[in-house]
Amino acid sequence: MRRRGRRMMGVGAAVRVSERGAGSVLALALVGAVVAVTLGLVPVLAVFVESQRAANAADAAALAAADAVSGAVAGEPCALAATVAARNGARLTGCTGGDDGEATVAVVVEALVFEVTARARAGPAPAPRRRARARGTPWPRLSRRRSR
Repeated sequence: MRRRGRRMMGVGAAVRVSERGAGSVLALALVGAVVAVTLGLVPVLAVFVESQRAANAADAAALAAADAVSGAVAGEPCALAATVAARNGARLTGCTGGDDGEATVAVVVEALVFEVTARARAGPAPAPRRRARARGTPWPRLSRRRSR
C-alpha cells in the first residue's frame, strides 16, 4: 500500500489540491501556442517563397527577351519571355524590348489568395562613365612652418 504523506489542514491544503494537474494544462497551452504560431507563419512564408519564385521568373524572362532583342537567339522577345516565365510558374504581364538591346518584363505569380508581382531588366552593361580628373592632389598639401 502506498502512503500519500501527511494531510495538511488549513490554508496549505487548498493550495496543494488546486495545483494538481496544472502541468497537463500548461503543456496543452504550450502545444496550442505552437500550433497557432505555426498556422500564422505558414501563409507568410508561402508568400515569401512565391515572391522569390516571381523574382527568379522575371530575371529569366528578362534575360531571354534581351537575348532575342540583341539577336543572340532567334524569335520575338516578348513571346520568348512569356514562354520562359510560364516554365518558371509565372505569367507575363508586361514586356518591352528596345533597339538598344535592353528588355524589361513584369510577371505575376499566385500565392494563396495573393498575386505577387516582380519586374526585371536585362541588357548590355551600361558604358563606363569617365570620371572627371580631379585637379591637384586629393589631400591638402602640408608644409613645415618657416621660421623667421
